[in-house]
Amino acid sequence: IKTKEEIEKMREGGRVLADILEEVKKKVKPGITTSGLDQYADELISEAGGKPSFKMVPKYKWATCMCVNEVVVHGVPNAYKLKEGDILGIDIGMFYKGFHTDMAETVVVNHYDNIYYHSESLNDSNHLKKFISVGREALNQAVVAAKAGNRVGHISKAIDETISKAGFSPVRALVGHGVGKSLHEEPQIPCFFKGKLEETARLGVGMTLAIEIIYNQGKPEVVYKNSDDWTIKTKDGSLSGLFEKTVAITKKGPIVLTKAN
Repeated sequence: IKTKEEIEKMREGGRVLADILEEVKKKVKPGITTSGLDQYADELISEAGGKPSFKMVPKYKWATCMCVNEVVVHGVPNAYKLKEGDILGIDIGMFYKGFHTDMAETVVVNHYDNIYYHSESLNDSNHLKKFISVGREALNQAVVAAKAGNRVGHISKAIDETISKAGFSPVRALVGHGVGKSLHEEPQIPCFFKGKLEETARLGVGMTLAIEIIYNQGKPEVVYKNSDDWTIKTKDGSLSGLFEKTVAITKKGPIVLTKAN
């Protein structure tokens, strides 16, 4: 449980982090490498007076996770050059004034700001747009459910229903989490719901949560595929999407802390 002052510090850090992610997203174009994007993010975090949270994870040497296409989470930035029509999930965390904030977004790689006009087939582009917009919507619904008196199950249920109704699969093996002085704190926040609501943790004022939407276009199963010890992919090779915000539960309701200026 965080005090108002602590939440205010996290809000300041979250705002800085969200601005950094916006800057990194502007650089996402065909031909750029994921390690190039990662280096840029790393520089921006240092300039802002923060530290990359992920570099504080033992053995992880990057400021971001770069999840291309079928990569679900923990994609290691490397020499891969982004291609037109790829989807890229950027996951980024920052330690600032003693607290971590954590966020992620998935974007389509293209030469234009609007995917609509230039994709090989309109159908294809609409399909990607739908896939990505569902993740964003699930995150919005999850944030609404993150209020005092509710339970973790309310958040999981909101995510599960939004993703499943659209015909996609919430990933079961990976979860959102509490966040604060440590990058990963209790409670765990699954993207799927089963069992009884009242058996899940109660949400209280002062909790700060990294709510993650991790979902696949195909089946929910995931595998460690790479020799890098980190990268997790979809088992069936289908696309995977990732959205995440850090949220505080206050008396007045949920507040998104990772909000750009």
